[in-house]
Amino acid sequence: MKKVFVINGGQVFTHSKGQFNATLVELDIETLRDKHNLEVRVTDINEEYDLQTEVDNFVWADLIIYHVPVWWFGLPHGLKEYLDKVLTHGHRNGLYYSDGRKNESPNLNYGRGGSLLGRKYMITSSWNAPKTAFTLKGEFFNQTSVDEGVLFGLHRMNSFLSLETVEGMHFYDIEKNGTEEKIALYKQQYKDHLDRVVESI
Repeated sequence: MKKVFVINGGQVFTHSKGQFNATLVELDIETLRDKHNLEVRVTDINEEYDLQTEVDNFVWADLIIYHVPVWWFGLPHGLKEYLDKVLTHGHRNGLYYSDGRKNESPNLNYGRGGSLLGRKYMITSSWNAPKTAFTLKGEFFNQTSVDEGVLFGLHRMNSFLSLETVEGMHFYDIEKNGTEEKIALYKQQYKDHLDRVVESI
C-alpha cells in the first residue's frame, strides 16, 4: 500500500482561516484514502506536533504533499517554522546526512546529501493573485511562474532531501474572487489531478 503524508500549511492567522487548504486536505483523504486505498497521514501546522514524529512521517511516506497558501510572496510563518524545526531535527536522523560535499572537493556536489531518495513530493499553492499576474507581459510577476519564482526555494529544499517532484497545482484569485462556482471547479480539478498523481507513485 502506498503511503502519503499531507502537510496542511493553511495557517489560521488574522482574517485568514485556512479554509481552502483544509478543503484540499479533505479531498486528499476522500480521493487518496477512500477512493484509491492509500494510507494517509496528515499534519496541520496549527496544531501541536512532535519533531521526531514529523521526521518519521517524512521517512515513512512515498509521497509528501505540501498545501501552501502564499503570504506576502512566501510561506506562512507557521509553515516556515515547522520546516525549520523538523528539517533541523532530521539531520543525520533520516532526512539528510550532510550538505553533500566532501572535504577534498568543497566546491562540488552541494545539495546531494539527502536521505529520502526514491520518494516524491507535490506542492499546491493558493493565491489572491490572478493567474494573469504570472503570465501576461507587464503584469506583476514579470512572466515568472509560481514554481520558478516564489516557490523556487521550497522546491530546492525538497531536492536537498533527495525528493523527486510530482507536478502540483496552483489555485489563483481565491481571496478576492473565490466564488462558489470557482471553488467547486477547483475542487473537481484537484480530485482529477490526484487521480493522475496516484498513477505516478
